[in-house]
Amino acid sequence: MVEDTFSSQKHEIIVTDRDTIDITGVTRVESFDREEFLLHTEYGYLGVRGQDLRIKHLDLELGRISIEGQITDISYLEGADSRIEKNSGLFGRLFR
Repeated sequence: MVEDTFSSQKHEIIVTDRDTIDITGVTRVESFDREEFLLHTEYGYLGVRGQDLRIKHLDLELGRISIEGQITDISYLEGADSRIEKNSGLFGRLFR
């Protein structure tokens, strides 16, 4: 019997040396490329930006993802507000 469910998972972000990020509480990966990841978590959308980003490990059953690369920004996205729409990156295009 599986005891962990998405609604009861702990949501944690662990950054190691700005080149690896481990995130728990991930329910799905909306989109990703070498510069931006958009993840849906228990606490809303989470954006991870950087350079040369790639998935090191992904297990959505356990709600875990590990990303490698040069991490420059981590932020929660509240919705399609004007600040995000003006962005020329993946997040701006996604919320137009």
